[in-house]
Amino acid sequence: MPNTAADPSRLCLSQLAPATVQSEIRAMTLECDRMSGINLAQGICDTPVPAPVEEGAIQAIRDGHNIYTRLDGIQRLRNAISAKQLRDYGLGYDPESEVLVSSGATGGLHAAAMALLNPGDEVLIFEPFYGYHVATLKSMRVTPVFVPLAEPDFALDLDALRAAITPRTRAILLNTPANPSGKVFSLAETEAIAAVCQEHDLFLITDEIYEYFVYDGARHIAPATLPGMRERTIVLSGFSKTFSVTGWRLGYVTADAKWMGAISYFHDLTYVCAPSALQHGAAAGLEQLPPSFYTQLASDHQSKRARILSALRDAGFEPSVPAGAYYVLAAAAHIPGKTAAEKARYLLASTGVASVAGSAFFRPGHGENLLRFCFAKKDHELDDACDRLRRL
Repeated sequence: MPNTAADPSRLCLSQLAPATVQSEIRAMTLECDRMSGINLAQGICDTPVPAPVEEGAIQAIRDGHNIYTRLDGIQRLRNAISAKQLRDYGLGYDPESEVLVSSGATGGLHAAAMALLNPGDEVLIFEPFYGYHVATLKSMRVTPVFVPLAEPDFALDLDALRAAITPRTRAILLNTPANPSGKVFSLAETEAIAAVCQEHDLFLITDEIYEYFVYDGARHIAPATLPGMRERTIVLSGFSKTFSVTGWRLGYVTADAKWMGAISYFHDLTYVCAPSALQHGAAAGLEQLPPSFYTQLASDHQSKRARILSALRDAGFEPSVPAGAYYVLAAAAHIPGKTAAEKARYLLASTGVASVAGSAFFRPGHGENLLRFCFAKKDHELDDACDRLRRL
């Protein structure tokens, strides 16, 4: 008779699982909640939701829009996204075949990576980076290859970019405006990246979720608008930040029809569809909010940026000034701790203000003197955090 005894060695975690650790952003959020502190760690964006967005979702629930949608989202929202891309960037995307409503921009990246990348492929990512970009690629056994931006202003190092390319490189992942640095890639930098993509026949995956958060006259450049780039650019964005609905998990992908079928398939396989009623709320926002809403959004956050920068300087930090997004990276040499994670926990224990270790956004051994602060908070809460930091 065959040996039917269970082999304990087969009851084990996957090859990926042992190396995974909780995101430092999530870890600090949990610690902040435990202490009832002020969370400047996670990009929660708890500012008020625009009335058309909120009311549109509530009405959709009452109207019975609570079942599955088409795998790529409701037609109303796909139409609104298509119109928005045309209005803002002159990019024409067919809402029937080139727009996907995703479960957050994160869901869009996951589906795009499943559709376009193979295990062992390499994707170039600029450092400092957003950890979820890296973790998503690693979860699919795709290798992230880091291209450091030149300090102190995080300028593109074109030589470093070219040196990172190998025969296994399949794509470049570009986040602009960038988390955590606030870097807004200039037209010249974006053109240089586009030229590399075309020279080496690479995809360009762009995370543009902070497109409206730009300051001091900076301008977001949509890479797909550059000559020869629409076909090879996969655009990720969404409504979490712009409409302050991070918990709704609503994003979108726009891409050439030849890629979108597969991207939509893998999104359906993992998520089925984005939340139905909430899609109506996002559509209402795109349809009803005037252009002044977006300029006011940038103005409001520029004011918040000024307050957090002032408080950090008063507290002895050396912050970099972000041109976009809503985070500040600040040097924290005066904060006790051998590592950035220790510094972040000391600061939380001392002030009740949560930040994120800068090491979460760099390769091992880098970013240990940096902390990241999010300033997309309600004014009274941000001012309270600033007061606490100054008392440090």
